[in-house]
Amino acid sequence: MQRLKDKVALVTGSGAGIGESICLRFASEGACVVGMDSNQIEAERVATTINTSGFRAYAQTGDVSKQTDCTRVVKWVISNLGSIDVLCNVAGIVTGGTLLDVSEEIWRRTMDINLKGMYYLCQLAVKEMIRQEGGAIINISSVAGLIGLKNRAVYSVSKAGIIALTKSVATDFIKKGVRANAICPGVIESPSWKERVNTSTDPEKALQDFIDQVPLGRVGKPEEVAALAAYLASDESAFMTGQALSIDGGKTM
Repeated sequence: MQRLKDKVALVTGSGAGIGESICLRFASEGACVVGMDSNQIEAERVATTINTSGFRAYAQTGDVSKQTDCTRVVKWVISNLGSIDVLCNVAGIVTGGTLLDVSEEIWRRTMDINLKGMYYLCQLAVKEMIRQEGGAIINISSVAGLIGLKNRAVYSVSKAGIIALTKSVATDFIKKGVRANAICPGVIESPSWKERVNTSTDPEKALQDFIDQVPLGRVGKPEEVAALAAYLASDESAFMTGQALSIDGGKTM
């Protein structure tokens, strides 16, 4: 079933993890996917995988924390593909530490990548979606934005901000046909998560500690997040907007 047939989807953080899985799922659902990532090699790898599979994708290199990059990519999409029907903001970083550990530099970098980038791209996309008389925005937040996580102060703040941004967009532009929803994943298997586990002082204990946080007793898969994103991007979710949906193995229940 191709629920996204003839839709153009811009996905950030496309080069790995959740972003890569969303690109693959969107393409399999019929969307023309534009993957934006700061890593050109990985962005192109994902686009090539999609095109080789008989679907359609393009790679764009850009840093979401830079307004010039966001503007350039959106202009490219409109000029070459004619519309942005779906914007999926995935790009983000995980930073550790309590409030007392966070330097101003770490605070600024986390906010710039996790939150300001979404502000730039939502602002650009909403203008186009109003012109098109419709569109769907999906912002990847985290359970950290709902409950706050230990030793993740600035990360939790940035993810809470994403939820507020999403709800603001949904409220302000509901009459213009623009829908916006946030996904709040729990512990998800990804390259960045694996790196955090493997570089800890005791990787085996670190892995078990992550699993122990999840009532279902396992780490989530990026493909599971991608399945939810595909639903939110499709017309099947036409009656849903302004929501922050947890996909966390029961952590926040």
